[in-house]
Amino acid sequence: MSWLTNFVRPKIRALVRKTEVPDNLWDTCPACGKMIFHRDLEANQRVCTHCGHHMRLPAKRRLETLFDDGAYARIELPKTIQDPLKFRDQKKYADRLKAAREKTGEQDAILVAHGRVGGAPSVIAAFDFEFQGGSMGIAVGEALLAAARLAVLQQAALIVVPASGGARMQEGILSLMQLPRTVIAAEEVKEAGLPYIVLLTDPTTGGVSASFAMLGDVAIAEPGATIGFAGARVIEETIREKLPAGFQKAEYLLDHGMVDMVVHRHELRATIGKLLGLLTQARAPAEVVALPQKQLDIPAKK
Repeated sequence: MSWLTNFVRPKIRALVRKTEVPDNLWDTCPACGKMIFHRDLEANQRVCTHCGHHMRLPAKRRLETLFDDGAYARIELPKTIQDPLKFRDQKKYADRLKAAREKTGEQDAILVAHGRVGGAPSVIAAFDFEFQGGSMGIAVGEALLAAARLAVLQQAALIVVPASGGARMQEGILSLMQLPRTVIAAEEVKEAGLPYIVLLTDPTTGGVSASFAMLGDVAIAEPGATIGFAGARVIEETIREKLPAGFQKAEYLLDHGMVDMVVHRHELRATIGKLLGLLTQARAPAEVVALPQKQLDIPAKK
């Protein structure tokens, strides 16, 4: 009986048991609704292979796609006070932070790294939307200041990639104080004569768009990214008018002069590298050509 139970029965069950298939092998495009095999989606940098919709990209993946050969070194970010207001809504803010850190493996909503983009030394600060919607609190403000000062120290360009719902409400006025502090960070880079480029991704809203995100020397946006301050519904209720189609989308802002260019994700590294080359490479002055005397003579007025 033990032979039948321990050997024959498991063999029979193995033959008739259905193979379990993981439920995360396919992703659905939120734009066209079509299914995409997860490996194909990742190989395409999370751009839909059917309609070209740009899905949100994790911060680490963003760094890999922007730095030359995906090579970069992250910096340790400044330590900041945790839960300064002892905030609580349905859950304690401290518990929300703990859950976000367990989910993402990061300490807060931003990563800062340095390397080369298009051969030019660069510092990139990339937001992680998975960490509390990429919201900006004290830690994010400190990280952006650290990124700016590192760029100045290394004489490197600063590239910021926001993906955020705005200021972090659980830190109250302290989160709003990061708006002027991030503006100071951008100005420190500009005063040093270094390029400051902002890559606007989906979404860039609230206090983030009201501060450093709109101060870039060059403002680049990904296709279809939502960029603005308040939500479209809030604006419609305030002005009591229907907003135009595509309002707050990257293409609409390009047409109305709010961004400089909309660039496909596959072309971002090359485009930013070309911009950095134009902004940082010293060029020899043009040769001075002597004009003939006849062209220099100005006829007297009669």
